[in-house]
Amino acid sequence: MPSNLPRLYAHPFSSYSQKALIALYENDTAFEYRSLEQPEAREELAALWPMRRFPVLVDRGSTILEASCIVEYLEIHYPGPVRLIPADPSAALEVRMLDRVFDNYVSTPQQKVVFDSLRPAERRDDYGVTEARTMLETTYAWLDRHMAGREWAASEDFSLADCAAAPFLFYADWTHPIDPAFANVHAYRARLLARPSFARAVDEGRPYRAYFPLGAPDRD
Repeated sequence: MPSNLPRLYAHPFSSYSQKALIALYENDTAFEYRSLEQPEAREELAALWPMRRFPVLVDRGSTILEASCIVEYLEIHYPGPVRLIPADPSAALEVRMLDRVFDNYVSTPQQKVVFDSLRPAERRDDYGVTEARTMLETTYAWLDRHMAGREWAASEDFSLADCAAAPFLFYADWTHPIDPAFANVHAYRARLLARPSFARAVDEGRPYRAYFPLGAPDRD
């Protein structure tokens, strides 16, 4: 019998999947996990979204694309004790702004380096990878200043912005290590790893670390 629960197409080692999973775990939201390790789940995803990018949430006749939109959808339709989008419009704007920062200036350059490593040697983009690493360095420096005196990235509480920061900083530090001088970033990353919702996502992804093409470090 088909489940009436929201259905999430995701992979446990995917950073964007973890972003959505953190939101689900924060409020203990019941859902059906369609792991893309399973061929049938991959076929269903392809039928739902020809780009075959994930995560994708299916619920109440709607298909929700993109991790940030999934978190917003959950906030509207499955609210819980942890509010990931503040009620105050100005605070909500800050949360959404920081979410975009982590998506565009941490995840995007981090994935550029990783995906380039998967190309044949003669097709690699050394210039683009150098630009990506420079962007990460610039973002780390900015974030270190931003996080001075803060516990979480935006507002006073854990939010959508932290759902983004957790997996993106996790993999970014594997890809282009965060300089020890950026103590505020390291402390923030450690707080994220200690958050039960993200710790659960990290543990679920642990069996797939061999997938990391740069070689997963023996830590975290």
